[in-house]
Amino acid sequence: MDEGREEARVEARLRRLERQVAWQRRTGVLLLTAGITLFAVMAAGPPALLRGAAQDAPAAEDQVLRARGLIIVDEEGRERILIGAPIPDAENRVRTDIVRVEDIWGPRFPRAYIDEYYPTYRHRMHGMLVLDENGFDRIAVGDSVPDPNIGQRIGPASGLLINDGEGFERSGYGLLDVDGVYRVVLGLDGDDGREGVVLSLHDGGPRGLTISGDASIFLGAAPESTYVARGEAFSGLLMETEAGVAHRLKIEE
Repeated sequence: MDEGREEARVEARLRRLERQVAWQRRTGVLLLTAGITLFAVMAAGPPALLRGAAQDAPAAEDQVLRARGLIIVDEEGRERILIGAPIPDAENRVRTDIVRVEDIWGPRFPRAYIDEYYPTYRHRMHGMLVLDENGFDRIAVGDSVPDPNIGQRIGPASGLLINDGEGFERSGYGLLDVDGVYRVVLGLDGDDGREGVVLSLHDGGPRGLTISGDASIFLGAAPESTYVARGEAFSGLLMETEAGVAHRLKIEE
C-alpha cells in the first residue's frame, strides 16, 4: 500500500513538472517573439529617431501592436482566453476536438449529430473566446460568434454569448443577419436547450417579449404577414398552448 501511495506521489510530481515545463516553454516563445517584434519595430523606425533626434510625440502607427492571434494560459498552462481574427486553435478546446465531442455530448443526441450535423457547425470566430479549465466555451464576444453546440444559427450573429459549465448556450445578445434582414435579440435559454425568454426586434417583423414553457406568451406587436399575427396585424398579448390560442388580447387602434 505504501508503494502505491509513493507511486501516486511520483506521478503527481511528474504531472506538475510537465505542466511547469509546458508553461515555461510557452512563456519563452512569447518573450522571444516579443523581443524580435520590438527589435524589428525599432529598426524600422523613422530615420530621425535612429539618429537620436528628439521628437515631441511618437507617430500613431508606432503605438500599434499587430498580431494574428493571442492565447492566454492559466497557472496550470491550460488555454483559457483566445483572441484573434479568427481566434487561434487551442488543444484544450472541446468544441474542436471531435473525440471529446462524441464522448461528452454524443450520448445526448442521435448518431447523426456527430456524423452529419456537428461537422457543419461554425466553431471559429473573430474576437475573444473564454474557455473554462475543462476546455468548454464559456464566453464569446465577436463577429460572428460560434454556432450553439446543438445546431446552426439561422444567420451569422455579432454579439455576446454566455454558456454553462457543459458548453451549452444559456444567454446571448446579438445582431443576426437572416437573409439580409436584421434581427436584434436578447435571449435567456433553459436547460433543455430551448429559448425561455426572448426580447427581440425583427426589421419589418414582430417586436416584443416572448416567454416559452408549457404555454407560450407573446407581448408586443407584429405585422399581419408574420406567424405571430396569423394574417392580421397585432399589438397586444397572445397566449398559446399545444392545443392552440388560449387567449388573445388585442389593443384596438
